[in-house]
Amino acid sequence: MDSGVVVVTNPIVAVRVTSTLSSFESLRKFDRGITIAELKGKLEMIVGILSSSMDLEVFSSADKFLQKMGNDEALLGSYPVDDNCRIHVIDKSGGQGNLFDVSEVEKFELPDEAYEKRTDSARSFLKKHHLGHYNEDQVAKKKAELAARDEEQKAAADAISVGSRCKVEVPGQPTKLGTVMYVGTTEFKPGHWVGVKYDEPLGKHDGTVQGKKYFECENKYGAFVKPLSVTVGDFPEEDYGLDEM
Repeated sequence: MDSGVVVVTNPIVAVRVTSTLSSFESLRKFDRGITIAELKGKLEMIVGILSSSMDLEVFSSADKFLQKMGNDEALLGSYPVDDNCRIHVIDKSGGQGNLFDVSEVEKFELPDEAYEKRTDSARSFLKKHHLGHYNEDQVAKKKAELAARDEEQKAAADAISVGSRCKVEVPGQPTKLGTVMYVGTTEFKPGHWVGVKYDEPLGKHDGTVQGKKYFECENKYGAFVKPLSVTVGDFPEEDYGLDEM
């Protein structure tokens, strides 16, 4: 007797695809009416494994193993594959997962002399339009600005003496009071620097940077700042500007 109930199954199923060659997971849609052989052909471009080297397994939406998909002539819809199930592709050839390892890809490297002669390169474009470091006027101006700034920092450093009380004002940071412990050049960065021991633990180190000891202080009390950030004066320790924090 006909109960009048009709079961309708969506002809398209959305599944998650994984493989032994990669840890990536992708969401794909397939027609339930294709054969497993046809499915393998579509999976080739997704996982990078030859269809002839594939074994397929299907897992539930909760990643519970359901069964192998071993019949290439069977339809995808004949297997318990529902939305959000996972189809796992096993590489029978024993691939080691190098598909996504670009370190093993042979690279084409053009000699610099040959690259210099090309007229369609980024370098050629920059030269033609005098952009970036090919703009001689801009480069010269930048060098002059940096030299002037360095001279300004050096002049400021020459006016600062070790042992002086100081105020440090760095943009974006609270004003800090401390004592000058070091003035001069360093190994960690070019230019002139002032080593300061702050009155409070608002620094970064104990006077040691990259393994070299420049001055003595407690940890987190020491810092290096540019000379133009330092103002030397009579700043009693008890007058530390907490109202500026």
